[in-house]
Amino acid sequence: MKTIRYTLLSDGSSDRMLMPILDWLLCQHCPEHAVESGWADLGRVPQPPKTLPDKIRMTLDLYHFDLLFIHRDAEKVSFETRLAEITRALDGLETPPAICVIPVRMQEAWLLFDEPAIRRAAGNPNGRNNLILPDTRSVESIPDPKEFLFSIIRESSGLHGTRLKKLNPHKLAFLVSQSIEDFSPLRSLHAFQSLENQLITALISNGWKSVL
Repeated sequence: MKTIRYTLLSDGSSDRMLMPILDWLLCQHCPEHAVESGWADLGRVPQPPKTLPDKIRMTLDLYHFDLLFIHRDAEKVSFETRLAEITRALDGLETPPAICVIPVRMQEAWLLFDEPAIRRAAGNPNGRNNLILPDTRSVESIPDPKEFLFSIIRESSGLHGTRLKKLNPHKLAFLVSQSIEDFSPLRSLHAFQSLENQLITALISNGWKSVL
C-alpha cells in the first residue's frame, strides 16, 4: 500500500485537533493509500521562527512530507485576507503541494456539529440534558467558537461544583475531534469547501487521485 505523508504547520499544539479532519479527507479521496500524519513542532527548536515564511522554511528543513497543510484561523479578519497572507508567505519557496487550512472564525467551529462526539469526549456519552448546538451552516458567524465549544463540553459533562472546575476543556476539545467519524457536514461551509478543493487539486496533480 502506498503512503501519503503530510505535515501540519500551525501556531500551537492545540491546532493538532485539525489532524483527524485532514486524515478523514485524505481517506475519503485516497482510500487505497495509507496516511502518515505529522505536526510541525517548531517550539522545540532553540530559536523558534517568528514569521510565517520562516516557519515554512524550517518545516521544510526539519520534516519530510508529500503534502504541507498550513493553518491559520481567520479570527477577526476575512478568509480572503488569511488566504492572501499564506499565499504571500509561500511566494518564492519551493515546497511540496501546500494547502491552506483557514477555519472561520476558529478551528473549534468545525467541531460544533456532532453532539454524540462531544458527549463522548466529555465522558458522559449517555447524557440526556438538552444541548443546543448551532446549525452547521451558521457556525462561521459565532463570535467565539472556542468558548462556545468549551461551554458545551462543560454542559454535556454533567459535572458540578469542584469536579466541573477541574474539567480541562482544552484537552477534551481534541478528544471531540478524535471522536468524530464523519466530517461531511462541514462541506456546507465555504472555508471547508476551499480546503477540500485545494486538496483534490493537489491529489490529482500528483497522481494520487484520478480525475472522475
